[in-house]
Amino acid sequence: MTNEAILVLEDGRTFRGESYGAEGETFGEAVFSTGMSGYQETLTDPSYHRQVVVMTAPHVGNTGMNDEDPESSRIWVSGYVVRDPARTPSNWRSVRSLDDELRAQGVVGISGIDTRALTRHLRERGAMRVGISSTETDPKALLERVLASGEMAGAELAGEVSTTEAYVVPAVGAKVATVAALDLGIKANTPRMMSERGIEVHVLPATATLSDVLAVEPDGLFFSNGPGDPAATVGQVELLKDALGRGLPYFGICFGNQLFGRALGFGTYKLKYGHRGINQPVMDRTTGKVEVTAHNHGFAVDAPLEGATTTPYGEATVSHVCLNDDVVEGLELRDAAGALTAFSVQYHPEAAAGPHDAAYLFDRFLTLMNDRKKA
Repeated sequence: MTNEAILVLEDGRTFRGESYGAEGETFGEAVFSTGMSGYQETLTDPSYHRQVVVMTAPHVGNTGMNDEDPESSRIWVSGYVVRDPARTPSNWRSVRSLDDELRAQGVVGISGIDTRALTRHLRERGAMRVGISSTETDPKALLERVLASGEMAGAELAGEVSTTEAYVVPAVGAKVATVAALDLGIKANTPRMMSERGIEVHVLPATATLSDVLAVEPDGLFFSNGPGDPAATVGQVELLKDALGRGLPYFGICFGNQLFGRALGFGTYKLKYGHRGINQPVMDRTTGKVEVTAHNHGFAVDAPLEGATTTPYGEATVSHVCLNDDVVEGLELRDAAGALTAFSVQYHPEAAAGPHDAAYLFDRFLTLMNDRKKA
């Protein structure tokens, strides 16, 4: 017999369903993901640390879990919410069920609830704290613990998900460049996509200093995706300012875009409910092309959509914008001669589950480094 479970939002809205994954109790920020596939990559994305993910697709778990697709060494979500979990996985690559994997890693979840109603609630009221429990039957008692749990705003979390030791992902074939990549919650496919282009990637802990970066003699600096509030992150912003001052080519993804914005003097703010999923339309304003992209962010950069902003490092402009809501999705920096020196995007060009419209950005980074060498 399946145990009952309850989900309680910080505004008191309560849903009752069945325990899914591990039994117990968990807390986090309730967010929803609109992807219909790629749940294994979502679960293992360190950017979801301390978040309870609600899947808008009703049927989840049909392809099971395998050992090839994880984006990190573990599941990072604090909790998982699905409407209709697959009874039996059906995929030739599957080695175990999603339910078994959640249970094995101690991830508390809930199933059988109206995820459409929950998603509409989060869209209207905004992302908020939530608790899931298969041991507590009183919503009021669980609500008290939800309200006592930590908030995402003001949380510095990159250090909790970063590697503790530096490691190298070698270039595939002849090496054409070396990159120092700061791991703020990096996904495995990111250094893989760079290495496929002949880039040797030195992945460094989030606590790396400018000396650590320069020690690998990089042709470029990369900041990864990651969890938490960019306004609570100080050390990495100072590192980036020093690197930009030295003219080191820079490429940032997601959290790396937010920290780039702060290094350039822009503010950041929390979105009402964020962008999460693999179907977000973004325009690359430098080419006029529209990409369907993968997102996972609850914060955004507050930069003017039109015109250039003068910074200590050059002229900064918004290079990409979300076509759904005009949120800043990319920045670029150019020197006095108009040459590109650094850029970033808010979304995920390395998206392993797809789409792959934005993979060209890794080529753009390589071109930037090569142009710098020639200058």
